[in-house]
Amino acid sequence: MDATEPTEELGRTPSTAPHREPLAIPLPRPRMTWDIWGDAASAAHLPAGAKTLLATILPGKAHPVPRRPRAELRLTASRLSDADLTALGAIVGVEHATRDDAARALCLGGKSTPDLLARRLTDPQVAPDAVVSPADHDQTIELLRACSERGIAVVPFGGGTSVVGGVAPDAGAHSSVIALDLERTAALWDLDETSLLATFGAGTTGPQAEELLGARGYTLGHFPQSFRFASIGGFAATRSSGQASRGYGRFDDLVHALRVATPVGDLDLGRAPASAAGPDLRELFLGSEGAFGVLTEVTVRIRPVPAVTEYCAWTFPDFASGAAALRELTQLGIRPTVLRLSDESETKVNAAMGAHFTRMRGCLAIATFEGSDAKHTLAATEAVFAARGAKSRGADPAQSWERGRFNAPALRDTLLDLGVLAETLETATTWAGLEGLKSSVTEALTASLTADGTKPIVMCHISHVYPAGASLYFTVVAALTTDPAAQWGRAKDAASHAILNAGGTITHHHAVGRDHRPYFEEEIGPLGVAVLRAVKATLDPQGIMNPGALVRAAEDG
Repeated sequence: MDATEPTEELGRTPSTAPHREPLAIPLPRPRMTWDIWGDAASAAHLPAGAKTLLATILPGKAHPVPRRPRAELRLTASRLSDADLTALGAIVGVEHATRDDAARALCLGGKSTPDLLARRLTDPQVAPDAVVSPADHDQTIELLRACSERGIAVVPFGGGTSVVGGVAPDAGAHSSVIALDLERTAALWDLDETSLLATFGAGTTGPQAEELLGARGYTLGHFPQSFRFASIGGFAATRSSGQASRGYGRFDDLVHALRVATPVGDLDLGRAPASAAGPDLRELFLGSEGAFGVLTEVTVRIRPVPAVTEYCAWTFPDFASGAAALRELTQLGIRPTVLRLSDESETKVNAAMGAHFTRMRGCLAIATFEGSDAKHTLAATEAVFAARGAKSRGADPAQSWERGRFNAPALRDTLLDLGVLAETLETATTWAGLEGLKSSVTEALTASLTADGTKPIVMCHISHVYPAGASLYFTVVAALTTDPAAQWGRAKDAASHAILNAGGTITHHHAVGRDHRPYFEEEIGPLGVAVLRAVKATLDPQGIMNPGALVRAAEDG
């Protein structure tokens, strides 16, 4: 059989599986507002001191980009035929397959700066042709088979928090595209308290998972900045990395098993904590971004809720000494739960904005410590940091950071209202390459965003560390020009090339999506692209799964 022409014999037929009932279904989640990060309750107010900061980057006339009134929202007309809608509704229930504009408006895409600008500037908004909401794995696989037969593109949609164009309603070569809204799959399917494993439906959000686990005395410990809205399936599909990654690991470290629906069959992957049974097929789907299929259930490693949490912060004379201290700490195997280091610019800006610390100089490091050995780990960290010239700043800066750690993305919306661009990008490299990578990206962003004699503010921090290296997370703030989409496009391209030229990865935890795809293809090379295309051709022969994300179908060139 030709690998590019799979038959229905691939995978199992879900109808043969016994009926299952979830252990628990969470309370409904808040949905992201169509044009901003978060919901109405998430609206961000500029902290004290922000006006002074903004005055330094907004000389002369500002170019604000105001929000569009909800009453003025117009969407592209649905292209999904009545016959197709009826067929999909027969699988999930007619009330769960809709071309209604209110439902389509909630699935317009992600929340990157290009996305947010498009919500304010584009008319009409490019929308999915329908929103279809399966209840479980079986309905999902039936939907994918029907869409493959009918030539309908499918974009799996969890929390809609992508910042790399990962959930754009792109039909590709097909006549229509649906958003496969996974909200109804939110559930706790199984809890193995002996092995410390929990199985969730893919649409379960971070807060829902913590609520379900916390009621039983456990935690997943995965807290990315998108935590309030992102889903368990999205964490797996993008290789998410939470702010407590030093203590709990990246999300892919937490995954024990996956259940996957594809247009040609289903897969149950992961049956033991370790295996030598060939290549690990879970790795094909971790980071696959819905391009090969839909992750419908994810089994993760959990831990008891820690009884003790300690906090501390330090300042280092400069970024180099702080990075050296983080490297030494990590290579010694000392494991705080959270470990972060801001550069001089980020430390200064946070102080100027009246955030969780004031009048500090140098580079701020914060850490949290959990569990029965928290005090011991804190003492060991203190010893390493003191030897590198750090001064303790007590617990308050770390506690203050934790209280506001999910709020920063919403500030972008407030700043757009004022004519200010604020965006982030991230990468990772070895410790040996860290300084060169940081300098290259900072220079690229500064050069590309300097206009009318005004330079942007470029900030950076380390928030994920490994024995061999670390991530770098950049935040840039600049005055908007009259063409903000092109302005950020140039800056993003310059920074992306700087990352690749300096030996960094194009993304550490934001994923590839559509925005990073050209640079990702350069990173993995032509043979790597060919491997991924072969996988896609086998699992998704009609190319319906999230067209344009991660890797182009072979026929797209």
